[in-house]
Amino acid sequence: MTWTTPEVQRPERVYAGDERTVLESALEYARATFLYKCGGLTGEQLTLRPVGRSTLSLLGLARHLAGCERWWFRNHLAGETGLPWVFFTEDNMEGDFEDGTPESAPGDFEIYHQEVAAARAAAAERSLDDSFRRPKGHLMDLRGLLIYMTEEYARHNGHADLLREHIDGRTGD
Repeated sequence: MTWTTPEVQRPERVYAGDERTVLESALEYARATFLYKCGGLTGEQLTLRPVGRSTLSLLGLARHLAGCERWWFRNHLAGETGLPWVFFTEDNMEGDFEDGTPESAPGDFEIYHQEVAAARAAAAERSLDDSFRRPKGHLMDLRGLLIYMTEEYARHNGHADLLREHIDGRTGD
């Protein structure tokens, strides 16, 4: 039997309420939207690079987003500075986009889910005012991080839309 990514139902967005609930709802919706764009595809389909000379694939985006979740929530917000990068190294900075294979897809998506769960746990322990220094020294609090990660997903969900449409014609919001 061929592995496929599960189909997901996106949660209802919360547009009114306390600040934390609205911010977390936006990020959760964006995360679920990415998974929705990947739903029902095989490892082979997830590794397709259908857009010109681009190395973008849906699997590459999943691997990249797993790294973003770790980098921002665990390495920076939670201060777990000793964690290695997820899918790339100093010697292979494009490994997240270039090294995924149809065979690695199930495990890569499992790592993505683990990193999202760890990010949620790191955020749950902190207030919106808890802050850290970004790599270039700028101060960021959890509130800013939730907005930043929602923006990160929004960019990549746009990429995922184009990729999915090229793979099987499926479009949607």
